[in-house]
Amino acid sequence: MINVIWGWMILLGILSALIRCFFGEMQIEDFLREFFGSAELSVKVITGLLGMTCLWMGIASIMESAGLTSKLARLLEPLFRIIMPGIPKGHPAIGSITMNMSANMLGLDNAATPFGIRAMKDMQTLNQNPDTATDSQIMFLVINTSAITIFPVSIIMYRTQFGSASPTDVFLPLLLTSAVSTVVGFLVTAFIQKINILKLPVLIAFTFLLGLIAGLGVWAVRAGENLTHQATVFSDVCMVGFVGAVIAYGLFLRKKVFQDFIDGAKQGFGICVDILPYLVAMLFAIAVFRSSGLLELVLSGLRSFFSLFLGETSFIDALPVGLVRPLSGSGSRALLLDIFNVHGPDSLAGHIASIMQGSTETTLYVIAVYFGAVGITRVRHAVFCGLLADLAAVVAAVVIGYMFFGQ
Repeated sequence: MINVIWGWMILLGILSALIRCFFGEMQIEDFLREFFGSAELSVKVITGLLGMTCLWMGIASIMESAGLTSKLARLLEPLFRIIMPGIPKGHPAIGSITMNMSANMLGLDNAATPFGIRAMKDMQTLNQNPDTATDSQIMFLVINTSAITIFPVSIIMYRTQFGSASPTDVFLPLLLTSAVSTVVGFLVTAFIQKINILKLPVLIAFTFLLGLIAGLGVWAVRAGENLTHQATVFSDVCMVGFVGAVIAYGLFLRKKVFQDFIDGAKQGFGICVDILPYLVAMLFAIAVFRSSGLLELVLSGLRSFFSLFLGETSFIDALPVGLVRPLSGSGSRALLLDIFNVHGPDSLAGHIASIMQGSTETTLYVIAVYFGAVGITRVRHAVFCGLLADLAAVVAAVVIGYMFFGQ
C-alpha cells in the first residue's frame, strides 16, 4: 500500500507541476528547489535527532539494567493476566510486553518495535493455531498502537529541532489524548473478546485512566489562559525528575550507569541510521506533492467540507498527519516535519499535528510487521479495534489541541 501511495504522490505531483509551469502559474526552478531541498532537510532533522535519541535510549538502558522494567512487569502482571488470559503467570511474554510499553510510554517510536516483535513471538509459542491471531495478541496490539505516552520524547525532539519556543508544551495534551485512545481501544476489544472488566486490577487501571482524563480536563478548565504555561512547567519538572530518579536509583543499586547509558546510546545511533532512508523518501514525496499545489488542493477540499459544519477549520492543516499515521510512521513523521517547516511548530496546526503524531502508533504497519514476523495471516478484529482507537485519538487531538492552544 505505501509503495503505491508513495509512487503516485510523486507522479501526480510532477504532472501537476509541469501543467502549472506550462500555464505560467509556477517556475520549474522553484519546484526543483523544493525537489532537492527535501534531502537536505532530512539530514538536518536526523543530525538534530541523533543526540536526543542516543540520550533517551541510554536512559532506557539504565532502567532495564536497574530492574525498573522488571518491577513494572511484576506490577502489571495481574492486569495482563485478566486482559490477556491466554498468557500464563511468569511467561516471558509479560516482560517483552512491558519493555514494549515502556518504550511507547517514553515516546521512543522505532525503539518500541523490537520489543513488540519479541513479545509477539513469545505469545506465538502459546498459539494453538499459528496462522490466526489469538485474543491476547490482538489485545496487546491494540494497547500497543494506542499506548499512553507519558514522555513524548520523539515529538519533543522534532519540536526542538524546528525551534519551538516551548517544545515540551504538548506533554499534557499528548498524555490526555493517548489516554482517550487507549480507553476506547481497550473497551472495544474487551467487548468483542467478552473480557470481564469488573475485576479489581482492571477497575484500578480503568479508574486511573478515567481519573487522569477527568483531572486533566478540570485543570484545563480552571487554568484558563495560564494552561499552556502551567503545563509546560509541569512537564519540564516531570521530565527532569524522571531522569534524575532513574540515574539515582541505578547508583543506589551500584549499577554501572555510565556503561549502561553507553550501551543504550549505541542502539540510539542505529535507530537514527535506520530512520534516515525512510525520512528522505517520505519528505521527498511530500515536498513534490506540496510544491506542486496538490496538497493545498486536498486541504482546501477538506476545509470546504468541514466548514459546512464547523466555523473554525484551522485544524485541517494538521489532519493529514492523523490520516496517514495509521498507515506509515515515516509518512506521518514527514508530514509533521513539513507542517513545522511551513506553519511552525508553535502554530495551532503544529501543536495539533504533534498531538496526533504522538498519541497513536502506525496501526496498519504494526499489524503487518508484528503479525508478519510470526506468520499470522488471519488478524480477525485487530484492524477494526486498532483503527477505532486511532479515530478516537484524532478527534481527541483536535478537541484537546483547541482546548490548550486555541486561544
